[in-house]
Amino acid sequence: MRRVVVYPGRIAVEVADIPAPGPNEALVRTLVTGVCGSDLHAARGRHPFVPLPYRPGHEVVGVIETAGSAVGAAAGQRVIVEPDLPCWTCKMCTTGRENLCENLQFFGCGYPQGGMADYFTLPANRLHPVPDALDDNAAALIEPLSTPVHAVRLAGDVAGRSVAILGAGTIGLFTLAVLRAHDAGKIVSTDPNLAKRQRAEALGADVTIDARAPDVTGQVREALGGSADIVFDCVAIQSSVDQAIAIADKGGTVMVVGVPAREVTVPLPIVQDHQIRIQGSATYLPEDYAESAGLLGRGAIRTADFVTATRPLAQVAEAFELASSGQHVKVLVTAGEP
Repeated sequence: MRRVVVYPGRIAVEVADIPAPGPNEALVRTLVTGVCGSDLHAARGRHPFVPLPYRPGHEVVGVIETAGSAVGAAAGQRVIVEPDLPCWTCKMCTTGRENLCENLQFFGCGYPQGGMADYFTLPANRLHPVPDALDDNAAALIEPLSTPVHAVRLAGDVAGRSVAILGAGTIGLFTLAVLRAHDAGKIVSTDPNLAKRQRAEALGADVTIDARAPDVTGQVREALGGSADIVFDCVAIQSSVDQAIAIADKGGTVMVVGVPAREVTVPLPIVQDHQIRIQGSATYLPEDYAESAGLLGRGAIRTADFVTATRPLAQVAEAFELASSGQHVKVLVTAGEP
């Protein structure tokens, strides 16, 4: 079979043996895999938890080919991957927080296998049936959409609340769409890229602001009519964290959704004295997958708004380039015939 391996400075399509499923695993034939922002960070050597080389692909739709003896799933079932691989025995796992597993592994992110391959094996409990109403491209959005769904759920009741979203990349735009589905109030989106700001406007942002403009914080607060109830930081660099805290000041919540490439500092006296809540948001749980599938199924999230390019597996390097260009929202890699 073919599989993709990302090395420093190059992305290769290599030949490998088809893996054999264990008793609790299924062998899955890949249909479609999304290129994630974390894939791009890792390919540039900037992901804090994914060293090079690595085998990418965690936003995966496939079909079960064969299953181990202890698996009830049938061959031919179309599935979506939930790529976090918990230990199921630590404190986090036994209290329903397996996304925070103390021994977590992550398929397609530093794991021996990834979904950008003709076949892969995974524990069957990491595979979810795809609703028949969703085509492959829509199904490929369930995993990345689940991250903003989880973040919005952690933020609490957002109905009618004022919100700022820092970053209008894929996750920022998904966050915007989820907030609109949850009846959030006024929403301001910031990004340095004009095309991304225009997409944010099309998806329902009330105001968009150039993140490079002078006094971004003041402009956002003016547009909202005061401080933001909630700020979703989908960038997670020093400047965005500074802006997020200033925009949420006083009494607001900062949701850290983006993956930081390095440590940042926060003005802790302000955070304490102005009662600002800083909340990290890590991946998702099965209920977030269920909500994502529901949003896609009823058209609250439209596939055409997000899938802007596809490339075959043989052209995976081009797919990464397109995803890095700033001109696309979600680029998909199609496996085709092995």
